[in-house]
Amino acid sequence: MKFKKIYAPIARSLMLGLLSLSLVGCAIDFGALTGANASRETSAAQATAEVRQALAPSGVLRVGVYLGSPTSWVKDPKSGESVGIALDLGKELAKRLNVPVQVVEFDRLALVLDSLKDGKIDFTFTNATAVRAKDMDFTVPLVRLELGYLVLGDSKLQSVTEIDKLGVRVGVSQGSSSQGVLTQLYKNAKVVPADSLAKAKNMLETKQIDAFATNKGILFEMSDTLKASQVLEGRWGLENLAIAIPKGRDAGREFVQSFANNMGQSGLLNKVIVRSGLRGTAKD
Repeated sequence: MKFKKIYAPIARSLMLGLLSLSLVGCAIDFGALTGANASRETSAAQATAEVRQALAPSGVLRVGVYLGSPTSWVKDPKSGESVGIALDLGKELAKRLNVPVQVVEFDRLALVLDSLKDGKIDFTFTNATAVRAKDMDFTVPLVRLELGYLVLGDSKLQSVTEIDKLGVRVGVSQGSSSQGVLTQLYKNAKVVPADSLAKAKNMLETKQIDAFATNKGILFEMSDTLKASQVLEGRWGLENLAIAIPKGRDAGREFVQSFANNMGQSGLLNKVIVRSGLRGTAKD
């Protein structure tokens, strides 16, 4: 099976996940990526030399991560152990390819995506959007994650419906899908880019911004270390997170899709999610 881009949502649940994208006039229909026609035997199968060359052309699977998101890479505050969905999935795929893994660390997601687009890394796990699908190939989405806001405890903003007002400054990660969507969505609030999650936390703490917007997995991590802060109830959208590989890796696409299918069907994905400490997954 080949990864595809098509342009009409086929299910209500995926339509909800793509709400924010529809606001800027584009969406991906993931119906063709269900993996129904992909092999489900990959878990035990050895990758062919052609597949290995396609997915790890340097002889090493280079996995791109950024610090601060359980969907990518975080450090357990007690043990100091590195965990994260991109990190763990990348390590598992490397085992099945029978190649070494190289974890490549970045300051923010935009730099991960730029490196994937340029073929400087081979693998990551991120929000699958129509815009990004022009530059990389995605598997079927594996995790649905709510998008929300983090505010300080003394903030007057207590609902997601109160954000889009004159004078309200909303931080976003520079180059993120949140930046693109909210810039189009807001009629009154101002979008303020931050070049790292650490910078965004400082901007919120020093009241340079009134709220920070991204997926709730990141927001809860930030809130844990930001005194008297809270993640607001409700959501302004959903992310559909999937494995991403560079364009041009055609010979490896079916193997990666089958790997994604197997991770979900075997229960290994749930174990990875629990291990990462991810919070904020969509319940509907």
